[in-house]
Amino acid sequence: MADDRFAQIRAELEREEAHLRGQLDELVPGTETSLTYDENFADSGQVAAEMGEAQALAGPLLSQLADVEAALAKLDEGTYGTCEACGNPISDARLEAMPHTRFCIDHA
Repeated sequence: MADDRFAQIRAELEREEAHLRGQLDELVPGTETSLTYDENFADSGQVAAEMGEAQALAGPLLSQLADVEAALAKLDEGTYGTCEACGNPISDARLEAMPHTRFCIDHA
């Protein structure tokens, strides 16, 4: 894969990373932009439901963020585009469709 293609992939992964972090900042308590829950609210069941929903939504986002960060690390290490299961190259078409993929199509 050419260096300019790696630069495009890096830019795409960095945009995705920023997007995912933004979504997580809205869901996960403890960040400046997170949703806040009033613990003194009369309907504590509603608060618990909202917190549970936020946590359920955050799980897949955290998983995807980990994959994106791993792909960026692989770009830095020079191992990007190699299947973690078999060590064979991941096809360019698969990397184009899913730049953060860790596996070739045979091990997906």
